[in-house]
Amino acid sequence: MAEITAGLVKDLRERTGAGMMDCKRALIEVNGDMEAAIDWLRKKGLAAAAKKAGRIASEGLIGAAIDDTSNGTAGAVVEINAETDFVARNDKFQSLVRNTALIAAKQDYTIDSLKTAPFPGESATVDEEITRLIAVIGENMHLRRLVRLSVPQGHVASYVHNAVAPNLGKIGVLVALESSGDKIKLADLGKRLAMHVAAANPQALNIENLDPASLERERTIVTEQARASGRPEEIIAKMVDGRLRKFYEEVVLMEQTFIIDGKTKIREMLENAAKELGAPVQLKAYVRYALGEGIEKVESNFAAEVQAQAGITG
Repeated sequence: MAEITAGLVKDLRERTGAGMMDCKRALIEVNGDMEAAIDWLRKKGLAAAAKKAGRIASEGLIGAAIDDTSNGTAGAVVEINAETDFVARNDKFQSLVRNTALIAAKQDYTIDSLKTAPFPGESATVDEEITRLIAVIGENMHLRRLVRLSVPQGHVASYVHNAVAPNLGKIGVLVALESSGDKIKLADLGKRLAMHVAAANPQALNIENLDPASLERERTIVTEQARASGRPEEIIAKMVDGRLRKFYEEVVLMEQTFIIDGKTKIREMLENAAKELGAPVQLKAYVRYALGEGIEKVESNFAAEVQAQAGITG
């Protein structure tokens, strides 16, 4: 058998754009023949997948899952992107996102370690299943991000807004509640809090967690607004404090008013829940993913694209 050197694998990867492990396996399968290895990758759809890798993928799905072996104390949310929103309705793509979220909920993963985690079914890893689906569906896809939350006791609740299928949609939320109180009531509380987070989109759990730069920017703005009133400095200071309190109520989860009843602050809601559950309830963490946020999307002119393909100039 021919020796499969690192240089040979590197050359094949540069020629096809396929993954390093896929290139190595291809060379092993064809006993080191470069051209045969290229054909092997093309037949498997792996070289074709690489050609799509440069396309911007900002659509796709958010998936949320609770680890069924943790008694509800751990969960994860993942985002897998594709190029168009049509893929979100594809059963195979939905299965990819759903199973990846379930895997992520089992233990703490990084993006890289999750890609190498075993995927149920015919593919060996999550990354290989993504590559296989790129070839099947014909769009670039990638696992963009994930978060796992867990508590030693209590409940991690999930909620998906704009769901296209159970636990799959465009906004995914996890809320981690630590408590020794009634599990059923705690789960209901978590679900309602997760729905609130989806709608209110807080920037931080509490005031201490606010991004210092964001807070300083807001302080500068409200100070300048107050000074424009021409009031004395002691009055301006009170105006700034009042406007910052309003800012906290808008962006800090614990200071926000519960959207469902429109009157109770989230911190008051937790205090009330502790009395009902007979044990303290701590909101330890939350995460909210919105599909495609932060991805630079390419705005295309369809008519211009058609003209360009037809060789028509304006």
